[in-house]
Amino acid sequence: MTIQINNTVSEHSFDTPIGLLSDCHRRIEKFLDQMIAVAEACRGGELSSSHRDALERAMRYFRQAAPLHTADEEVSLFPRLRACGNNEVADTMRLMDRLEQDHVVAAEAHTEIDALADRWLSEGVLDRPDVERLIFELHTLRSMYNGHIKLEDATLFPLAARVLPPEEVAQVGREMAIRRGLDPDRLPREGRCAERRKSR
Repeated sequence: MTIQINNTVSEHSFDTPIGLLSDCHRRIEKFLDQMIAVAEACRGGELSSSHRDALERAMRYFRQAAPLHTADEEVSLFPRLRACGNNEVADTMRLMDRLEQDHVVAAEAHTEIDALADRWLSEGVLDRPDVERLIFELHTLRSMYNGHIKLEDATLFPLAARVLPPEEVAQVGREMAIRRGLDPDRLPREGRCAERRKSR
């Protein structure tokens, strides 16, 4: 089984941060699907080099980038939406509360998934009950992410693009860049949410 790592994902820049948030969703979907593919192909047996590489890359993404994406939403975007005073936003307050609770659930699931996957990587094999648990947790997490991402991409992000003033949207982009160790006054034309970058 061949695992594709470097699938091209259409990307926005930090000048278009709401689009960049959606791009991060595509990575979440891609890396989670890769973890499921590895778990279902190998079923706890010895990992080939390509399977091991795919699993390690996916785990690294979720450890490094997922917390940044959560902060992009909970620290930079959601508070600005809550504070903007728009009537449309008032109707989505409960939606944002639900999305934040999803983040808690996802973090807890990733903790269990990481423990199982780490054991598989370090010991070379994973016994049947544990691999079945890993597959169950991954599918449960994907189901949760599917609903979560749909709400954000179809409802919340378009709303933010409509109601937030351009200067507020620009500040979201600046904060996202800073969160990744980038100089907000020298933003790259292509944004990445996959891993933290260090300023040169």
